[in-house]
Amino acid sequence: MTATLRRFLVTGASKGIGRASVERLVKLGYAVVGFARNVPQAFPGEFHAVDLADPKATQAALDRILAQGPLHGVINNVGIVKPAPLGKIGLADLGAVLDLNVRPALQCAQAAVPSMRQAGWGRIVNVTSIASLGAQERTSYSAAKGALASLTRTWALELAKTGVTVNAVAPGPTETEMFRCNNPPGSPGEARYLAGVPMGRLAKPDEIAAAVAFLASEDASFVTGQTLNVDGGSSVGRAGA
Repeated sequence: MTATLRRFLVTGASKGIGRASVERLVKLGYAVVGFARNVPQAFPGEFHAVDLADPKATQAALDRILAQGPLHGVINNVGIVKPAPLGKIGLADLGAVLDLNVRPALQCAQAAVPSMRQAGWGRIVNVTSIASLGAQERTSYSAAKGALASLTRTWALELAKTGVTVNAVAPGPTETEMFRCNNPPGSPGEARYLAGVPMGRLAKPDEIAAAVAFLASEDASFVTGQTLNVDGGSSVGRAGA
């Protein structure tokens, strides 16, 4: 199977890491299908506007694209952050963060794996976060991304003999729209994050997408069950603290 015949689904594809990953995958020669709520401009592939917070809408969109052809790769990128200190975490917010960061990944993987098995080739890349190691005011988000990292290892074991690899990319602080919404330039939040990055700067979405594209490529055929930290040394700094 040539790269041009391989079809990838990217969630949260309209901006940030998701959009950068789409562009990287297109450069690899893959056909790309994007899911997101908001329709982007000049999307380099097939795009479906879908609210991934709605399980039924998510499944309906998956059914539509599978009716048009098989999937050979999934980039589970969609997510949400609702920052709050321990004493102020609302149960509704906890549920929303856990759901959107984990449940669409499961739905997309379940939808795509049958065609991957049939092809004897597939790639699942889950976008987690170094916040799963612990981050202030990120109880819900850290728990959700930690769960996604655990799913990565479990699915890798289950699919190890099928030709399907499952890996994760764990970004450090990245200058996306979601990050800036919670941490404006010059804010105490930005300063706190930068203080934990040995390189002293935020990542660019394309730097995260480069790791995603590697794990989605033929070159990563013997890599599975791994989480690649792309964090400017943040995870190393934590270990040495």
